[in-house]
Amino acid sequence: MGDLSNKAQELAGKAKEKAGDLTGNQQLKGEGQADQVESKAKQAAEDVKDAVQGAADRVKGALKRDE
Repeated sequence: MGDLSNKAQELAGKAKEKAGDLTGNQQLKGEGQADQVESKAKQAAEDVKDAVQGAADRVKGALKRDE
C-alpha cells in the first residue's frame, strides 16, 4: 500500500508544482516540489527496509540449512 500512496503523493506534488508554475504561485510550486521529495524519500526508506528484510531472510535460510 505504501508504494501506491507514495506514487499518489508524488503525482499530487507534480500537479501542485505545475499549477503553481502556471499561476505564478511560488508557494504552491514549492509545496508541490516538497511533496515530491517527501514521497521519494519514503519510497527510498521502504526500499532499504525491503533490502534489509531480504538479507535477514537469506541469513535465516542459510542458518537453517547448516543445522
